[in-house]
Amino acid sequence: MLRQLIPEHGFYIGLMFREAAARHGNVPVTLDRPLDIAPGAGTELGYAELADLVDDMAGRLWAAGVRPTEHVAVHKSDNVDIALLACAVSRIGAVPALLSPSLDGAVTGVLLDRLHAPWLITDRATLEGPLSGLDTGLARGVLTMDEAPDGPGHAVALAKFGGAPRRPAVRLHPREPSLITHSSGTTGIPKLAVHCPYTMWNRLVPQKALGRPTRGEPAALHMSYVHSRFYHLLGVLLHFGSPLLLLVDPDPEQAGPLLAAHRPGIVETHPNTFVLWEDLATAPGAPLSNVRAYGSTFDAIHPRTVRRLLGASRRRAPRLVQLYGQSETGPVVFRRHTRRGVEHASGRRVGNAIPGFTRIRVVDERGRTCPPGTPGAIEARTRGRILTYLGAPEQYARQVDRGWWRMGDMGYRDRWGGLYLIDREVDQIPELDSNLEIEDALLSRLGELREVIIVPGPDERPVPLVCTRGDKPLEDGRWQQATGDLPRLSAPVHCRFQDLPRTGTWKIKRLEIARLLASGELPTLSPARTGA
Repeated sequence: MLRQLIPEHGFYIGLMFREAAARHGNVPVTLDRPLDIAPGAGTELGYAELADLVDDMAGRLWAAGVRPTEHVAVHKSDNVDIALLACAVSRIGAVPALLSPSLDGAVTGVLLDRLHAPWLITDRATLEGPLSGLDTGLARGVLTMDEAPDGPGHAVALAKFGGAPRRPAVRLHPREPSLITHSSGTTGIPKLAVHCPYTMWNRLVPQKALGRPTRGEPAALHMSYVHSRFYHLLGVLLHFGSPLLLLVDPDPEQAGPLLAAHRPGIVETHPNTFVLWEDLATAPGAPLSNVRAYGSTFDAIHPRTVRRLLGASRRRAPRLVQLYGQSETGPVVFRRHTRRGVEHASGRRVGNAIPGFTRIRVVDERGRTCPPGTPGAIEARTRGRILTYLGAPEQYARQVDRGWWRMGDMGYRDRWGGLYLIDREVDQIPELDSNLEIEDALLSRLGELREVIIVPGPDERPVPLVCTRGDKPLEDGRWQQATGDLPRLSAPVHCRFQDLPRTGTWKIKRLEIARLLASGELPTLSPARTGA
């Protein structure tokens, strides 16, 4: 009865740009490339201009026939306007389903089928590239950002609806589906995660609390614009009025000068991009010198990377906030790294539950809570959990146990409740206690490594794949010196980082790498020099 009497809160992404413009005025927003939906607008905009673009696109979508509660898949070339389109869809009460630009046509076809004849917003490059073999009949209508391709089909350019009347915002019920994202797909076909305004609000509130100390600081983001984390972080930054630098290209040669010019106080990107940006610690213009807070989510971050990032800042007490969670749960654990603490901190400790919002436990194979220090499966309890997996409710049900969500990771807790991550359940190798712990050690000892990934080889022995800066081979003897006190590993395989299968958030697809390695299909450089 109490829940019926008290209105439920909700986070509506379709309203956040207009609300931010009303609250703070036209705060500047800088892009590293023009928007595909407004190429003539340039790269220097503001809250008000982006709110106008969202309103304009919402009017065009309504004129095209999109209506509240209908699914609208957004699958186009990577750019910030993916987020603006998601907000426009949400503004008229439809449900944006955000599909990563990295998905191929076959996977996209499966997800469109699960969405049950959605609208599809895309562009000509995507239709004629990754989706060239796709049956567009899976969509009730195809709307393109640019000129619709010639030939048969039902693609219509959104430019046709230019000047359409603006529409009043539509708020769905807080418990109704309002956003669909997908899981990383590291273990197969991605799952479609269904969010609602209520669960999104329960993720937003603790993130606002974590972001309050840096409110108003200029922020630089390079993130996946199809991931729910981006929208919550954007909601925090817009609420506090932060000037924004939104990046699509993470290449240090491109990102470095922009970061140096804008001198952000907040920087967030994927952990593997932070590894790439270690080079910016000593780059011309000191692009990271004004950073007060780094944000890291999506995957584990290596201690070496944390040390270099914090060391690059000239602020008095910079920190790195690490969030552990999933698309399905949002952040459930957080940790703050400081210069003083990182030198002796364990890279496997991901932090503590968020007081008042999340709980965490570690259980054995029979579901019993493990005592401190005993490894088991990690489970979380949170009001931010998704509603279901669209088209795969049985998979969702298998991961829920009386309100506890199975995270798919192995770990343990210490006596103070701190959570330590060991490995993904599916990535464990019998001969090793923790792949991640060994990878942390190797990255700390070998500064020339950009990445190291340990996977089971064809004989089930652990095989390290090493990626070096500039693709240079390891020097003689370096490998033996670094691995002398570690469990026995097979000879390293030297690869280019760009040749490793990754998700849209740059997570490494370990199972796919193991398969390619076993079949001989994995592109490799000359074998890493081990001095043997």
